[in-house]
Amino acid sequence: MGSRFSNHIKNILHGFFLSLGTTIAEPATILPLMISYFGGSPVLIGFFSGLLRGGAVLMQLFAAYKAQHYARMLPYLRRVFVFRFLSWFMIGVAILLFGENHPTLTLWCIGIGLFLFSFSAGFGAIYFREIVAKIFSHRFRGKTMAWRQFFSGLGALISGAIAAWVLERFEPPYDFGYLFMLSALLMGFGLIAFGTVKEPVKTRFETKIESFTGFLKHALELLKADRQLQVQIVTFLLAYSYLIAMPFVVLDAKETVHIGGKEVGILITVQMVGAMISNVLWGKLGSLGHFRLIAILSIALKLLAVMMALTADTLITYGLIFFLFGAAGDGSRIASSNLILILAPEAKRPLYVAVQMNIVSLGMFFSILGGFLLHFGGYTLLYAMTAVLLVIALLLAFKLNDRTD
Repeated sequence: MGSRFSNHIKNILHGFFLSLGTTIAEPATILPLMISYFGGSPVLIGFFSGLLRGGAVLMQLFAAYKAQHYARMLPYLRRVFVFRFLSWFMIGVAILLFGENHPTLTLWCIGIGLFLFSFSAGFGAIYFREIVAKIFSHRFRGKTMAWRQFFSGLGALISGAIAAWVLERFEPPYDFGYLFMLSALLMGFGLIAFGTVKEPVKTRFETKIESFTGFLKHALELLKADRQLQVQIVTFLLAYSYLIAMPFVVLDAKETVHIGGKEVGILITVQMVGAMISNVLWGKLGSLGHFRLIAILSIALKLLAVMMALTADTLITYGLIFFLFGAAGDGSRIASSNLILILAPEAKRPLYVAVQMNIVSLGMFFSILGGFLLHFGGYTLLYAMTAVLLVIALLLAFKLNDRTD
């Protein structure tokens, strides 16, 4: 019990400080403004947003292949933590060094830094999920992850206030550089916290597949054979379609209600308040094992937010949209991460997690599609396409299975 509580606290601290740091470049708010400042187009904004969220997709299956017979994941996760810290910190350094006189070079540095930060998460996600599955039961995991996301929201709330102050206090591009460097230092406290959890030694393994090609073939066979895995993957892939529109809502608000740095900070704050408050509900439902219901509700909230964006014309309306985005995003994460761990047999857990995450994470690149839709068709087409895909995701969510017996 003592070890579980200690791990519970460290899991929460990790989420709090990680969110406190990474919200500095939140893809829905500050990142689009920063890329726009350096001359980036809507397509580049969509690409960078997808890069930050989805770069991890490239390495998850390979990470699962390498981790087939790891008795403990923590030593490898610590290496990932160090790499991610350095990648994030160096984005800030590059902005300070090159941002004022070399905007194109700065964009390259930001892109490379975001790729490395997200790329390394492909390994980290597999290690992290396996550790969490080992140290928490199914229902307690729903509770601890909801509390983690609650405090992640608190961290992001504080981060939004810090970001608003820095954006108002310093001139661009120095404000962006300071934000990245400060956030990296704050993020480090969370990495240290989770790096000291007590991880049990794993003893149950499948026969090791020696070649990566053979491993990929095995993963494909698993996907073809497991119908419920297919339903989960398609549901949560399409649930990510809200990212087609989300990174561009702040630009719509900038044109419609003429928001500045202070208002951006307010929208970040409101989004994180939505995430925090929603986790009271997600935690209660998760502790009861109702992960399918969480998925249904979170997708419905995303759909509602996108429909509101079609006619939004006040700061209050945009605030409500970001509130719903915050609540829905946390709900989807709770549902997706727990449903796959419920479905997966212990010996095959890294493979199941990798297959689902590898395919579902492609949805994080939907913002690239959003950039093209906005460029060629405007906001109405952008929001309409997003809504259609979210309706399909919502219908599929009713077919999810959250039974643990």
